[in-house]
Amino acid sequence: MHHSEPISAVSSRRHFLAASSLGLGSLATACWNAEQRLQAAPPRPELEPRHFDTLPKTPGREPRAKAMISLWMQGGPSHIDLFDPKPAMARWHLQPYPGKIKYDNAAQASSKVLHSPWKFRRRGQSGMEISELLPHTAGIADALCLIRSMRTGVNNHGQSILAMQTGKITKGRPALGSWTVYGLGSEADDLPPFLALIDPGQLPVEGVANWSNGWLPAVYQGTVIRAREPRILNLQPPAHLAGKVQGSFLKYLRRLNEEHFSDRSVQNDLSARINSYQLASRMQASAREALDISGETRAIQEMYGIHEKETADYGTRCLIARRLIERGVRFVQVYTQNQFWDHHGGIKKALPPACRKVDRPSAALVSDLKQRGLLDSTVVHWGGEMGRLPVIQNEKNIGRDHNTYGFSMWVAGGGFQSGLTYGKTDEFGHKAVEDVVNHFDYHATLLHLFGLSAERLTFKRNTRDESILAGQPGQVVKDLLA
Repeated sequence: MHHSEPISAVSSRRHFLAASSLGLGSLATACWNAEQRLQAAPPRPELEPRHFDTLPKTPGREPRAKAMISLWMQGGPSHIDLFDPKPAMARWHLQPYPGKIKYDNAAQASSKVLHSPWKFRRRGQSGMEISELLPHTAGIADALCLIRSMRTGVNNHGQSILAMQTGKITKGRPALGSWTVYGLGSEADDLPPFLALIDPGQLPVEGVANWSNGWLPAVYQGTVIRAREPRILNLQPPAHLAGKVQGSFLKYLRRLNEEHFSDRSVQNDLSARINSYQLASRMQASAREALDISGETRAIQEMYGIHEKETADYGTRCLIARRLIERGVRFVQVYTQNQFWDHHGGIKKALPPACRKVDRPSAALVSDLKQRGLLDSTVVHWGGEMGRLPVIQNEKNIGRDHNTYGFSMWVAGGGFQSGLTYGKTDEFGHKAVEDVVNHFDYHATLLHLFGLSAERLTFKRNTRDESILAGQPGQVVKDLLA
């Protein structure tokens, strides 16, 4: 009992020092963790609302391309029959495929190899091999950059379309045209900066997702140009509103909108809607003029096939695309109809007319841009979301199934090499095996030509910086560049 106090004191001192040391260490750790959390914390909300518009913007470096026309072949053109000859398949024709095939439609699948029934020849000084089904495209071979090693790796139309058009297979993302306008704005203040020229047949698969702004501000959404006249509704004001009457009304309306918006400046959709009304008034003259091809020479109209039934519609839209680009529009897509190239059956009868519809107008567009000095600054793209398999689908009505593991498309102008054939698929055209170009590499390369970086062109969404790459390792394919 007598020694209990000193022992208790010693024990207490020891416990105090131990507890204190642990406590101080814990306190230091807690402080360090708090500091790290502060550094990693999302930035404070912006005190001033961000403003979004389509005024011209200077990219980070000197651009090679200033505009783009995408000729969108929805459904998946057969690269094996158009751009990627496989002579080794001849000896395997109607024999079992000597490997594994990933079928999309297993119920109609066949393992029998289908060698292309169409002939290929070397074209131009470049010697690019192109099918007899595309004689006009063959005539511009030396202007083309033919990519034979495209890959998305997702076999369904919708997913592969989203990959090619928006960067990722998930829905709700901004389209390539929206990203381009977001990064560069537009040279035209009296026409929409991003236009979709749809086919009179049907909307393409995924419909408006092909030209959606996604979660980018609504001012960057694509505008649809109707397939038939009137291509834009209500451009012509009624007689009783024309002239000064309409001018006074629009001036008054603008003042009301500005007053309404002054208290709601964070609402980007409202801003976009007001801007669209103002743009619509400016378009009453400019859009009618841009969409009217009657003033084009007879030679130009014949070049696009305007006066021939098979090419009249597509040729008209290709010619309109050129006129829009001339007037400062940044991005134009010309669509074929829903599943137009999706030849699961009857490919021998269906592929030739599909080619005839687009071959002459597509080649005319490239040639026309070149003769006007516009091709160097305008990217022209021709292709779809996939190619086709090297084996028969549906033996009673022979066709080809989907193939997203190796397919072809071409680009021209805007800083791409001309007369170049790039990449390879295997001897059956099933998979890209050399110099593979994934959809995200394609996007990185395109934006590079526009003077933009696919990684740095971002939009803050829910505290995250989003880009078209969506976390994918997109690389600029420098060998494609001139």
